[in-house]
Amino acid sequence: MAPSPDPVSLRAQLSTPEIVVAPGVYDALTASLAEAAGFSALYLSGAAVAYTRLGGPDLGLVTMSETAEAIRLIRERVSAPLIVDSDTGYGNALNVERTVRAFERAGANAVQLEDQTFPKRCGHLADKSLVSREEMAGKIRAAVATRDSAEFLIIARTDAVAVEGLDAALARADAYLEAGADLLFVEAPRDHAMLSTITARLGNRAPLMANMVEGGLTPMLEARELQALGFRLVIFPGGIVRAIAKTAEAYYQSLREHGTNTPFRDRMFDFGELNLRMRTAEALARAASYDREGQ
Repeated sequence: MAPSPDPVSLRAQLSTPEIVVAPGVYDALTASLAEAAGFSALYLSGAAVAYTRLGGPDLGLVTMSETAEAIRLIRERVSAPLIVDSDTGYGNALNVERTVRAFERAGANAVQLEDQTFPKRCGHLADKSLVSREEMAGKIRAAVATRDSAEFLIIARTDAVAVEGLDAALARADAYLEAGADLLFVEAPRDHAMLSTITARLGNRAPLMANMVEGGLTPMLEARELQALGFRLVIFPGGIVRAIAKTAEAYYQSLREHGTNTPFRDRMFDFGELNLRMRTAEALARAASYDREGQ
């Protein structure tokens, strides 16, 4: 089940006119299904990992080592560039150094770092707090200095819109760019006017990232609309978990009510269909070929 070779790098994708759409994933299964659907970049969502591995909220509870393990397992299965939500870097600038080393070696192609205090919370929740602009700029410098390859991109996220206002968020983004960030991510703009201001002020300086969260603070726009505004990358980080959780809830209710999966069959893969997507036959064929060696 090795990934396909020679994907187009994330930096190269960002240099084309077409916006990069990166769906959220949280494990090797969701990553492989997203890649098979044709997506050229994937986003390992910290929220999605918290929801699925911990069964809990996005409140900074996922650890660096848990995320690194998720990266390693995903990278064994897919070749598409993987953008990783690295929260605050799990501490200070020295923690950021360790995070960048671990994630790059595990197979990530970009990390997203944010300027919240630790423990952080989801960018679309209230009552966030921030580290100073200077401290966050130091974290960005640490990330840039630590990465082994310039193809490993550093995404600087600011949550200042909800805490200090849009002007302060833009000033923070400027500082993070000067510190060496490759992409900028102003989280949770509340309306179309804010989105337009962000691209007008920053779009000619660095690629900009947008975050689409169903029920979140930012209006839901299509990728083509965000591209027209000037965004170069859009993520849909937790959509897969919201879809799977709703399906799982309905599945368990149906099984409990009927004592069989028959009423739910048209909403499920059967045994063969799932094994086709797992490439089980290919794996068995490889195993058999090793058994035949030397005969």
